[in-house]
Amino acid sequence: MIIFKSVKWKNFLSTGNTFTEIQLNRQPTTLIIGENGSGKSTILDAMCFVLFGKPFRTVNKSQLVNSINNSATEVEIEFNIGTREYKIMRGIKPNKFEIYCNDKMVNQDANSRDYQKYLEQNILKLNYRSFTQVVILGSSTFIPFMQLKARHRREVVEEILDIQIFSLMNMLLKQQLKTIEDEIKDVDYQVQLTSEKISLQENYIDDVKKNKNKIVREKTLQIKNNVVEVETKTKEKEDLVKSNADLLNSIDDKTKIKDKLAKLKDIRSTLVEKHKHHSGMVTFFENNDDCPTCEQHINEAFKKEMLSTKTTIAKELQTGLHKLQDELNNTNNRFTEITDTTKTIRSNEVKIATLGSSIEEIEKFNVKLDTEINIMSASDVSDLDLEKLEGLKENSKTIIKQRVKLKEDKVYAEASRAMLQDTGIKTKIIKQYLPIMNKLINTYLTSMEFYVNFTLDENFNETIKSRFRDEFTYASFSEGEKMRIDLALLFTWRAIAKMKNSTNTNLLVLDEIFDSSLDGTGTDEFLKILNTLAKENVFVISHKGDTLYDKFRSVVKFEKVKNFSHVVT
Repeated sequence: MIIFKSVKWKNFLSTGNTFTEIQLNRQPTTLIIGENGSGKSTILDAMCFVLFGKPFRTVNKSQLVNSINNSATEVEIEFNIGTREYKIMRGIKPNKFEIYCNDKMVNQDANSRDYQKYLEQNILKLNYRSFTQVVILGSSTFIPFMQLKARHRREVVEEILDIQIFSLMNMLLKQQLKTIEDEIKDVDYQVQLTSEKISLQENYIDDVKKNKNKIVREKTLQIKNNVVEVETKTKEKEDLVKSNADLLNSIDDKTKIKDKLAKLKDIRSTLVEKHKHHSGMVTFFENNDDCPTCEQHINEAFKKEMLSTKTTIAKELQTGLHKLQDELNNTNNRFTEITDTTKTIRSNEVKIATLGSSIEEIEKFNVKLDTEINIMSASDVSDLDLEKLEGLKENSKTIIKQRVKLKEDKVYAEASRAMLQDTGIKTKIIKQYLPIMNKLINTYLTSMEFYVNFTLDENFNETIKSRFRDEFTYASFSEGEKMRIDLALLFTWRAIAKMKNSTNTNLLVLDEIFDSSLDGTGTDEFLKILNTLAKENVFVISHKGDTLYDKFRSVVKFEKVKNFSHVVT
């Protein structure tokens, strides 16, 4: 049984930087009151957040951080399970999630999702959905049992009956069955492959016995052919090596030609610039009688002299450029020849390396063939071949035994899965408890003066009949009548949980159930039910404090002062 002791929070929703703490196990009934917006329902969000990482109401995680302080959000809850004392701490800005057992932190090596799974499966043994069906009931965001999908209804009941382990076992068996089927496929392939290997080895041994001389001749001929091939490749390799040596000699001027080509290009650039300059001077004197800069008249004799001189120089430079270009072309052609020859040398080097590898492989193969010939010549069948055959046969026996075992495992797994599926053992257990569930539901409905016959079937679909045998559905009732059904189911699940000792806890929190759908009679009858709950701590959240104040053993009042929620003492 989980005994919740206390919960406290700070910088959470409208709560400031000082912890607000609520003792959870001191009084059998506690009324939580306050005006709308005072923070009285914060306890629901705080408990769900610290235990499951998400609030009870539809609020984004980022919105849980107090908007004024905007940091250091923290919620702590303490509870006992047997002799073990637990404390859970969860925070935002910075993020925190810590589990303590007897003041020692539980190992956090796993990621946060696995850490949460450990908390739910190994400590609490209930999840968010079960917690909000059995421990707390709210009138706003709470989804009643009858409004859950059929699959989720079943999950709640399975957890209450402590049979969800069968679903986990079924899932594990499904994975195991898939593994077994994959292993069978693999083993079947190994059986086939080994059988083929045995057949090939037996045929080989028979062939050896029948055709030993023929095989020896064939292998000897193959060696001779290989020797010829090696000689041919060796000659080809030697020719290429010699060719490369000759080619290297033919390009011994490679560096000299490269340098010459660079110098010729530099000289050509210089001559081009000079020719351009002197040709420009000729053009200038041909087109100008006056200096365009100083506007003075150019002396005709000077002009004639300059034209003659510059024209002569330009022609000489042009002639030199023609000769230089011829030399440059010849040098460039030689450079191209050297480049092509270099490529040929590199290609030959690749061929030489390839031939060398091929020669080496052929020579190794000849050694292998020679060894095989010697073995065959010494006996009809080699011991290695016979040992290989025996090894294959023994391996085949082992694999066949493995296949038989796997097929037996598959049969057992399939039979176990059939038992663990929803239609199997779980349904049988549920059928056993259905009469008890239905009896409890109707008992609670009657105590709240709601006189109908309410029945759940094994798929958790309802059948509701009046005393006059008129049939109804949950959806056809008023909100007050639905609330009575929801409360009856809540108390039924708690009673069943106590019987099974599964989701068994001292705590029950009810949020504003008196403020909406229950009338005066329903409220009085519900309070009678609360007073019958032994060894439980019931918290009722309401803003009708004036009518309920004297009906509870203790009262906690929330107020909002300067935008911060406080407990009034």
